[in-house]
Amino acid sequence: MNAAEILQDLLSPAGRTDPFPLYAAAHRLGAVLPVTDDIFLVVGYAAVNEVLRKPVFEIPAEPSSRPSLDLMQRSILRANPPDHGRMRSLISQVFTPRRVAELRPAIETAVDDLLDGLPDEVDFMDRFAFQLPVSVICELLGVPRGDRYRFRPLASDLTAALELTDTADDAADAAAAELGGYFAHLIQDPPSDGLLAALVAARERLSDEELLANLILLLVAGFETTTDLLGNGLALHFRHPEVPLDAAFVEEVLRYDSPVQVTTRVARTDADVAGTPVPAGSNLVLLLGAANRDPERFPEPDRFDPQRPGNKPLSFGAGAHICLGNTLARLEAAVALPRLLDRYPTIAPAGTPTRRDRLVLRGYRTLPVLLRT
Repeated sequence: MNAAEILQDLLSPAGRTDPFPLYAAAHRLGAVLPVTDDIFLVVGYAAVNEVLRKPVFEIPAEPSSRPSLDLMQRSILRANPPDHGRMRSLISQVFTPRRVAELRPAIETAVDDLLDGLPDEVDFMDRFAFQLPVSVICELLGVPRGDRYRFRPLASDLTAALELTDTADDAADAAAAELGGYFAHLIQDPPSDGLLAALVAARERLSDEELLANLILLLVAGFETTTDLLGNGLALHFRHPEVPLDAAFVEEVLRYDSPVQVTTRVARTDADVAGTPVPAGSNLVLLLGAANRDPERFPEPDRFDPQRPGNKPLSFGAGAHICLGNTLARLEAAVALPRLLDRYPTIAPAGTPTRRDRLVLRGYRTLPVLLRT
């Protein structure tokens, strides 16, 4: 199996469902794999980390007729310097380790409130894994509580635009338009505090398009990956009930079944990655999920082991574009999963879970559980 076949299979339904055998096949070929003269798969941990940290590798910025893709390009998710640094400096103050740590009591209260209202049998993804992070990010932004129910289907439609195949369809564009209209209305009479209010107050440093794009990104990114982290974590608990649900468990979930599996870069000039020449203009597909299972970095990478030393997965990226909310996502999972098990120590699967049909964002669509057995 060569690199082109691996990439093709990753984009298939079977590959999206279980990419890990394909990652193993890629590792047997090397750390940086040419697919064509200007497309490379980067699968080694050190190689992916190198690309993420080198300024010569930028976010691909291609004009598109799709509003959903254009929205992504205007946000910090897809912006390059100097726009990226300008926008990130406005937002990052909310996500410092100190500010995030101060949120722990509020997160604990939110977890307990959600657990109080659950029936005996429930879809964990819908009633908890989504509800917790969306409540936290909406509080940070200043989004009204009564509007939160509508965001999960919109986020699911919008994030299809991040997939490697041409999945930015009319539903993604419609979601971008609805979320844009929602925030355009909200900023006309913004809340008195919160990140939304702060960004509105600093709008002389943002274009109107950048303001809306970043508000949408903060909302969607604020719960999408954490929702998947919570679902993936609970599913792994069912397979490994003997493992304590502590911070090390969360870190191993991120390594073993990362909510974000893929990102991309383009080489601005001729470059070198792990000894492989990469011509200017080349597109690099960074398989974060493969890097997290690199046997040269993680011995026995297909074994779930929260006690493995030096466990630093690349699930939230690295370098200038590392996910701003990574500390918050880790905290939410580290608080939520132990409290869930403390409240419902006999929690068990109830029926067959369903996966989202995605490669880039990996998680469950449904995860039915029985809380009281």
